[in-house]
Amino acid sequence: MSQAATIEKSETKAGVNQLDQLKRFTRVVADTGDFATLKQYEPEDATTNPSLILKAAQMPEYKHLVEKGVTETKKLGLSRPAMAARVVDQLLILFGVEILKIIPGRVSTETDAALSFDTQGLLTKARQFISMYEQNGIPRERILIKIASTWEGIRAAEVLQKDGINCNMTLLFSLPQAIACAEAGAKLISPFVGRILDWHKKSTGKDYAPAEDPGVQSVRAIYAYYKKFGYKTEVMGASFRNVGEILELAGCDLLTISPQLLGELKSSTAPVERKLSPEIAKESKLERITLDEKMFRWLLNEDAMATEKTAEGIRNFHADAMKLEKFILEKL
Repeated sequence: MSQAATIEKSETKAGVNQLDQLKRFTRVVADTGDFATLKQYEPEDATTNPSLILKAAQMPEYKHLVEKGVTETKKLGLSRPAMAARVVDQLLILFGVEILKIIPGRVSTETDAALSFDTQGLLTKARQFISMYEQNGIPRERILIKIASTWEGIRAAEVLQKDGINCNMTLLFSLPQAIACAEAGAKLISPFVGRILDWHKKSTGKDYAPAEDPGVQSVRAIYAYYKKFGYKTEVMGASFRNVGEILELAGCDLLTISPQLLGELKSSTAPVERKLSPEIAKESKLERITLDEKMFRWLLNEDAMATEKTAEGIRNFHADAMKLEKFILEKL
């Protein structure tokens, strides 16, 4: 038995929970805006999005952050709609600052989904966010700017990365999107495992075992492609529907996990086996794909699931951002 296997066996025997086992070979990220969750599960990084911030902003324990954002923005003398939009930005940053007081690593902050097809708009928003964080004493190294994996979003990331602004490419559902992000030098991608599963279950009416889960298989292929061809972009599986999906991707660079599933992992001491590794990935038979804008758009168009889920994700994030603005307007 190898030393690694011996360690794994002895630790599992001693009753180490699955979350702590997973942390041995995957960077665990909390997908939440709730600070209590971060303290409970001790992730390295955290991700937020408009949906999570909307949920957290409505919780009594975070009322003070909403009030702080409103008070600071009122000093700017803006119109009510402009003020509401500014408070949303302030809240994203305020939550990010508080999260970074708890975790040792990085926080991901989402750009406005309405900018998903506006490269210049994304550049402006990302730089604004970095400036707001720096005004709060947070260095850019601890921030990941979340941008939808559209062609325009990927082009924005390419520019931002050269400026030392790290990007987390979200709403990613296909290998062509992942390849384009890596070619652009994005720091990190977030392939959405559960949403891929949702589409296939609805399309076929079938249930899938974790190993055959289409979302799991998609991330495996992306991870293998990156490691085989030497890309530095990190792969962070996201949007999980069950613990089985997470365990099938044990060994992925990062996994961002909801509080509910973090709880399930922490409550189990069943052994966790590493499923992904750079050594295994480099043996894959994947062939290199050359992408320009025309090929990217064609391959994305040919993938009905990726096309539909990217568009749906942009619409849903925008809808939640609008709900958050409405929530703020009622406070002004």
